[in-house]
Amino acid sequence: MMRLKALSVAAMAACITISAPVGGGRAEDEAVPIFGMKIPFGNRDWKLISVAHEAGSLNDLRAILGNDVAVGAYREGKRPFPDGTIIARLA
Repeated sequence: MMRLKALSVAAMAACITISAPVGGGRAEDEAVPIFGMKIPFGNRDWKLISVAHEAGSLNDLRAILGNDVAVGAYREGKRPFPDGTIIARLA
């Protein structure tokens, strides 16, 4: 029961973090290079795939996000992931 409560709190915290606005740009702006790569247009519409609590010395919440191609691949169990798959981790 305690583990279930911890997971519920972790999932809720991740959802709150994910829903917070990121950056000052507009969604319709062109992709901007970050760390040598461009973030593709539509990245603000990525969906939550999973949430995990990393225990031990990390003690961290992590969320995995993906575009529609990634979500479809996860649901269908496709491996390797098809071209166009984009997966991001928030930690």
